[in-house]
Amino acid sequence: MTPQDVERSPAVLVEILTTCPSEEAAAALAARLVRERLAACVQIDGPVRSTYMWKGSIETATEWRCTCKTTAARAAACVATIAACHPYETPEIITKPITASPAYATWVSESVAEDGVHGRATSE
Repeated sequence: MTPQDVERSPAVLVEILTTCPSEEAAAALAARLVRERLAACVQIDGPVRSTYMWKGSIETATEWRCTCKTTAARAAACVATIAACHPYETPEIITKPITASPAYATWVSESVAEDGVHGRATSE
């Protein structure tokens, strides 16, 4: 992707990262976010091994990482849904702005459009 492609990108995209305690929990979360049009895509990878401090003790866990792609406009709703249905008391939820090719950014925007119309140009 060239700098000119970034400048022409039709939307600010956001990547949201979270981890789940099982592959099944990650798959259920991914399906919900895509079904509710809060994320265009959720990639699941793992298992990953996490080491962290929790309530005064060093803990380790096997987790599955979910990487969600959405728009800035839908990010807050996506984060709220993750927080509301997550099995962890304090889930990891990290958001960061990303740039993408214009075609991919358009696809993400159309996929999470609240009007529910896929494959339609967003500039009407």
